[in-house]
Amino acid sequence: MTHRTVYQVMTRDVVRVAPGTGFREIATLLHEYDISAVPVVDPDERPLGVVSEADLLRVQAAQEDPSRLSPPPPAAAADAATARGLMTSPAVCTTPEASVVEAARLMGRHHLKHLPVVDGSGHLTGMVSRSDLLRVFLRGDREIRTEIVEDVLGRTAGVSPAAVGVEVDQGVVTLSGILEPPYLAKVVLRLCRAVDGVVSVVDRMNERARRLDPPHRPVPAGRPLAASAGATEEGP
Repeated sequence: MTHRTVYQVMTRDVVRVAPGTGFREIATLLHEYDISAVPVVDPDERPLGVVSEADLLRVQAAQEDPSRLSPPPPAAAADAATARGLMTSPAVCTTPEASVVEAARLMGRHHLKHLPVVDGSGHLTGMVSRSDLLRVFLRGDREIRTEIVEDVLGRTAGVSPAAVGVEVDQGVVTLSGILEPPYLAKVVLRLCRAVDGVVSVVDRMNERARRLDPPHRPVPAGRPLAASAGATEEGP
């Protein structure tokens, strides 16, 4: 069982621009292709940065406000008229082999919405966005349940699929049944949480056993343990 890779969800036919591409042309490309960002590449197709709608809006926000309701705008970058001055650089990239989890963590760490995808030589091969990564949560409940039963329960040593009940509703997985020894339940929980499309996992395994076997209460300090059966007390 493995997570989907970036290659499986990325856009391969990528609209890209050169450093000298003008503001208006970039705005036109974003509108025409219904995208929110474009990578900026050098002559060897290596990403230098990314220009997003947010980068364009910063230029718009720096314009004078005829209504005079806003404070004076900050000075715009000297070459904000081209991709070179607009782009967020250097480009934070991922690879086709990276998992969707790795890509999501990379986006979160750098507060990004898009990642250029590069091959082993650093050449642009695709583009992945937040919406691409979220596609894994569009998997149907039946598909998720099948993977859990066949790949998680069916391939985990010591676990019988018949011993665990699996219910999936809107990506929420509920596990029930008895697993012995108890450590196997922790293994199954961890593997189920790693299945693409799973939102959360509710653990009801060994629930009955936990109710019938409450945790032992500690003996208060200074209080002697009860004498064992058959033991006799010696006199002074």
